[in-house]
Amino acid sequence: MIRVSDIPENQIEFSAIRASGPGGQNVNKVSTAIHLRFNVRSSSLPEAVKSKLLRMRDTRISSDGVIVIKAQKFRSQEKNRLESLERLDDMLKKCQFVDKPRRRTQPSRSSVRKRLDSKKKQGSIKKNRGKVDDY
Repeated sequence: MIRVSDIPENQIEFSAIRASGPGGQNVNKVSTAIHLRFNVRSSSLPEAVKSKLLRMRDTRISSDGVIVIKAQKFRSQEKNRLESLERLDDMLKKCQFVDKPRRRTQPSRSSVRKRLDSKKKQGSIKKNRGKVDDY
């Protein structure tokens, strides 16, 4: 399994920006939010991981194959940097996860019988609804 720690530091680009939202003077003056940029196509990841990452339906991946993560949860730049790296690590974990193949099974006889009985019961309830003829 490939992790963020396996990626060379020069392939991940960080830029500090001003965070949005509440925070008063700290938000207006200090650039604590972090933009992480990671170009998947020019990275040193294996081809299988690259193709899975690029096939992911995620709004953080641009059409050019660049992952952009904005972290602004904390007031410190270093904590936001670590948060962005954790999010990138989560993306890498998701794309490397392999689902177990599904084995087809048949429903048991009793479950089929129960389902058909409940359908018959519901049908008879519906059939008995409506206007009643007076003779």
